[in-house]
Amino acid sequence: MAADDLPLAPPDQAAPTVRLKITEVFLSLQGESSYVGWPTVFVRLTGCPLRCTYCDTAYAFHGGQWRTVPELLAEVAGHGVRHVCVTGGEPLAQKNCLPLLTALCDAGYSVSLETSGALDIAGVDPRVARIVDIKTPDSGEAARNRWDNLALLSPRDELKFVLCSRADYDWAVERLREHRLPERCAVLFSPSHKQVTPRRLADWIVADRLPVRFQTQLHKQLWGEEPGR
Repeated sequence: MAADDLPLAPPDQAAPTVRLKITEVFLSLQGESSYVGWPTVFVRLTGCPLRCTYCDTAYAFHGGQWRTVPELLAEVAGHGVRHVCVTGGEPLAQKNCLPLLTALCDAGYSVSLETSGALDIAGVDPRVARIVDIKTPDSGEAARNRWDNLALLSPRDELKFVLCSRADYDWAVERLREHRLPERCAVLFSPSHKQVTPRRLADWIVADRLPVRFQTQLHKQLWGEEPGR
């Protein structure tokens, strides 16, 4: 039989269903970024290639359940809010994160992505606000920073530094000036929970008159370490 005479595969075989491994989907308040305070649906993907010293979502490294994009869209819609945050783990470690982001944008949501900055952000739908971490030396993962991502940033994106010490702060200030980061997008400085006090970091920023936004983790103040909040 010639190749052109072969029967077409059934739709479910010709175009396999897009699936992602999901740790949890939940409604809370956004605790970080310029979207802080908005009621937001969080879609937490499973898995992460990094092991930051301050990670507070290690439970998302393994396990999870396979979900299709239509299933996730239906669950998100059931919460009845406009803002959606795709997070992890490291969401971009799953290639099907990209079609999920596009599907959420197509559905009319205000979509943000929380990513470590270690993976390429070029394929992310331009309608998504990309919240990109810059890993500091004390995170243990500074060597994983993908500096090529900086050229891809737009004013709708944000850069986040989680600071564990004065040495981390000084390193971040050097990167701020070296790459002229505030000219690219908003820059957020955040104290690592229980390592740098919010007051101390605020004093450093004010003393140096840095063009950055100070932030703390609102959800930690409200609910502590409780998962799904």
